[in-house]
Amino acid sequence: MEGTGHPGAARRPVEALPKAHLHLHFTGSMRPSTLKALAAKHGIRLPESLREQHLLRLTPDERGWFRFQRLYDAARACVRDAADMRRIVLEAAQDDAAEGSGWLEMQVDPTSYAPHVGGLTNALEIVLDAAREASRTTATSVGIVVAASRIRHPLDARTLARLAVRYAGSGAGDVVGFGLSNDERRGATEEFAAAFRITERAGLASVPHSGELLGPDHVDTTLRYLRPERLGHGVRTAEDPELLARVVDAGIALEVCPASNVALGVYRTLGDVPLRRLVDAGARLALGADDPLLFGPRLAAQYEAAREVHGFDDRALAGLARSSVEASRAPSDVRARLLAGVEAWVDGAGSAAGGRTPATSDEAAEPAKRLTGAQIARTVSAERVKGAAGPGGIG
Repeated sequence: MEGTGHPGAARRPVEALPKAHLHLHFTGSMRPSTLKALAAKHGIRLPESLREQHLLRLTPDERGWFRFQRLYDAARACVRDAADMRRIVLEAAQDDAAEGSGWLEMQVDPTSYAPHVGGLTNALEIVLDAAREASRTTATSVGIVVAASRIRHPLDARTLARLAVRYAGSGAGDVVGFGLSNDERRGATEEFAAAFRITERAGLASVPHSGELLGPDHVDTTLRYLRPERLGHGVRTAEDPELLARVVDAGIALEVCPASNVALGVYRTLGDVPLRRLVDAGARLALGADDPLLFGPRLAAQYEAAREVHGFDDRALAGLARSSVEASRAPSDVRARLLAGVEAWVDGAGSAAGGRTPATSDEAAEPAKRLTGAQIARTVSAERVKGAAGPGGIG
């Protein structure tokens, strides 16, 4: 078994560990300061929980999701023009670069932003153009995952699938995958299969959410109908050793987001998230931040939690980073650079983003996002948010 940690072992900074970030939602990636700035720009009054940056601590039922969705919708309502959308992508890349991520796959459902910018196509093109700019100006290259919503009609998903295919590619600023997000308990998974066949034929990665709010039975359904390359979350495959073995044998990666799992009440504490069990079973994991605007910790903090809470040593952390790159759709040159950077980090000579110099930003290290693993464990289990919710999607 790799990486149980031992006294005196070297503890290299996780921000310097090159990695890929495969689970980050567009609106949920916003800096708290940016959300406040956009709200002021458009004359929108934010709920107290967003104004004061309270971190979520919810129950794992529909009421808990309802609260989460309301806050997400309130944040998304502040994104009202192309400049707002570009800012979110650029800042997400800057923040990822500061944390050693050399490749980011950002999920977006353009449906929610289309009314403000002249339609679905315009909305997606704005995001893709911003991804290309971010890839040029930061140390993080950005690909886009178009994500349909489970709470909308499957025909809407097909519309998004066809749009995604039009912009499919294998590089920065391209659509590299197609996802399905929102509450797993809503919608019939099999009804979205046709949309995934459209994108599968175009070579896009199939990356639906599954195995967080629902358990192994839903993961089994997802495998059967959506044929995923990765599972968004997928953490509850650990509850069924036979299913987990199937996932491992098929090479399906799991985008595990520990802080979000605890915030949504799936697990009581970070120590309950079965990282070790998944790794020991041979699963390929890619740690993700999910929605740091609401959950607080960003990507590096997930690695810190693996170290401090789960006892992963540097070699095991490098294994997680290596797995994230291998599970990504990063271009071959980016992949090679990041993997070489991981090995250099283990040898004590690594640098963030696999050798590229991260761009700097005055706001790239907001206190609410720079939490250690121990602070995550305390904060995410202590904070509670008030409010009720509304409909909408994630993206």
